[in-house]
Amino acid sequence: MNIMTIDSLYNKMDKSNYFMGRVSQVYRDNSVVQVENLSVLSHRKLLDESLIPNTINYLVVIDSVRGVFLGEVFQNKVGSSDKIHDSINFGNTESVYPELNIDIIGIMADDDKKFRLPEFTTVGIAEKVYFANEKVIQIYLQSVETTKTSEVQLKSFATYLNMNDVEVSFKPSTLFDHHLFAVGTTNSGKSTSALSILDKLIEENKKILIIDPTGEYRDSFSEQEVKKLNLGVDTIVSPSKLSMQQWSVLFEMNSNTQGAVLAEAIKSLRYQHKNGENCCLEKVGKNIAQLQKELSSIQNDDNDFDISLLPEQIAAESVEEARKGGVYDYSIFRANSNSYLVQKVSYQLSNTNFLDFFKYNPQKKNLLDEVKTFIHTPNASLYINSSELGASEGIGGMIIDLICNCLISQDEIIPFVFFIDEVHRYTKSPYSEEEFHDGLVLLAREGRKKGIFLFLTSQNPQDVSPILLGQMGTLLIHRLTHDDEIRTVKNHLDEYSVKQVKKLNCGEAILTSVNLINNIYLNITKCKRKQYNDTPLL
Repeated sequence: MNIMTIDSLYNKMDKSNYFMGRVSQVYRDNSVVQVENLSVLSHRKLLDESLIPNTINYLVVIDSVRGVFLGEVFQNKVGSSDKIHDSINFGNTESVYPELNIDIIGIMADDDKKFRLPEFTTVGIAEKVYFANEKVIQIYLQSVETTKTSEVQLKSFATYLNMNDVEVSFKPSTLFDHHLFAVGTTNSGKSTSALSILDKLIEENKKILIIDPTGEYRDSFSEQEVKKLNLGVDTIVSPSKLSMQQWSVLFEMNSNTQGAVLAEAIKSLRYQHKNGENCCLEKVGKNIAQLQKELSSIQNDDNDFDISLLPEQIAAESVEEARKGGVYDYSIFRANSNSYLVQKVSYQLSNTNFLDFFKYNPQKKNLLDEVKTFIHTPNASLYINSSELGASEGIGGMIIDLICNCLISQDEIIPFVFFIDEVHRYTKSPYSEEEFHDGLVLLAREGRKKGIFLFLTSQNPQDVSPILLGQMGTLLIHRLTHDDEIRTVKNHLDEYSVKQVKKLNCGEAILTSVNLINNIYLNITKCKRKQYNDTPLL
């Protein structure tokens, strides 16, 4: 193996002009550099390069027998004594010896001209340390991604925040190979970032499936770029496609009793639909054994029913065995118990475009058929606007669960990015301890194997369970203001980055990923696509 030498990195000007000092202490997580003297840290220009070393967050290189190490300065200090104080005041900087604390972020041990993760190797005592010059910085920028694919990078959607606005580009796999999660408070720039990334994917003709709960992106893409569906307007789904678990999610069941009553009501309506009856099934006065026998005749494919009859049918399930036995009688107790469920379902049906979404119409598109077509069509993208269905968390969660289960059941999928905006709307219910819809969790765990890569956004990482968050290998973190929110993503950040999260301006973000050599600070470049995310003025 040819060991990389530091001299090859400083061919424009002798490396002695960039000399800082030597490594004086080595720890497992960082190292200390003894600077030659304070004058070395003075601001100066070398050729066209401007060096400002009396601060932090700049790069250095260490000449080692193991190769060339790349480090980042995170602390800069001098001792506190009267002598040092006087020396600084009187400009006697050559008698002051600062110390720098550095993180080792990479090593270049061969002649491939790229830094890689240092793994278990580190610098040694007394090894020389130099300011990183322009060539070193360029090599670092080319080394940021650890993915070893031959993909073409996406066009730049951001610049490096601390590198004079140098544009940054990533391979699609760097961002999405382990799923991407963008998080940030309102007005932190999260939505702008999401659209900028989607813009670059569309430009490169990558497949995208977009779920938009608010209609924010409804005019962001042309009909030629994406096929657009409006749920409850031009796109429907048959009630027969939903499982009982999905019905429970849809109506936000808060007890096992409610779920059981709902299941019985749906079963009764399926029986009525099978027999061509357009009314609910009245059970009072009917023979129990005979009716149960008739209900058991329902086959697996007898799933359709008139959803508008559901509140009335739930009320009709308020029965019990009569005292004389053998027949159903009206139960006041069960009627009172079921009344809340009747109200909940009635409210859901009357305050959303629910019925339009579940009503068969041959003139309208079928959601699952459209999703299946998208999956197997090359170079096609699909946009699904669910804003017309209403603000119900249950219906949003049901749609996501329905789509996710449809996706995971398909074979020979053409790889695509699955973008879900404001994912907390679909993953957490105020009525249930079950925070997740199984389909989304399953997709997060198993989707990568099939070529399905998640891109999720949320205002608060606390609104997403650790189970789902744990599947996210790449995070784009905008400003978070509360300690509890920051604590949720703390494991993805170093100590310095944790402290900086509160200080990020609108449009600034920290990108952390298993596919990056270290965390990087970005200034997102706003794209020109239309977006409805402005906050109204008071």
